[in-house]
Amino acid sequence: MADTHALAALVQALKGLPGVGIKSAQRMAFHLLQHDRQAATTLAQALSHAVQSVRHCSQCHTFTERDICDTCADPQRDRGQLCVVETPADQSAIERTGTYRGLYFVLMGKLSPLDGIGPNDIGLARLRERCSGPDLREVILATNFTAEGEATAHVIAEMLKARGLKVTRLARGVPAGSELEYVDLGTIAHALVDRR
Repeated sequence: MADTHALAALVQALKGLPGVGIKSAQRMAFHLLQHDRQAATTLAQALSHAVQSVRHCSQCHTFTERDICDTCADPQRDRGQLCVVETPADQSAIERTGTYRGLYFVLMGKLSPLDGIGPNDIGLARLRERCSGPDLREVILATNFTAEGEATAHVIAEMLKARGLKVTRLARGVPAGSELEYVDLGTIAHALVDRR
């Protein structure tokens, strides 16, 4: 690689992004500096502005530029339902369906003892506080169906059931439009168990 500390620092910064290895980071850095310096400047300014402006919603913990996000501030949302998700990206995916009109709590992670991530690292105490409101009827656990997501959902369910709350879990099963012979056995097994 070219002998410049600034270029090496840029490559290392890009390499820190998920799914970006050294070759991809180099390719991006070279492209931005060689072909599109204006885009590089715009990217740097947007990233700097986001880091300074974006914070966590005081109620649901998602990203916002204000103290309370638009979803939590919306009086039309059902205050009796709370959907617990791992990340703002998961919240966005549920919102795009247009079918859920309740509120959210964003964990900003999942339990992962092997990575040293425990209950205090994902804000379970804040979730417990959020679930103490008198209007709350149901907590929907929408963590991912990974080992860590399942463990996270189990811990939350046990914590909230002890408080007498109705706790539900997203259904899982065979994707629409798929053929059974091509679906993995674990998915078929869960679809049979969770049938309705």
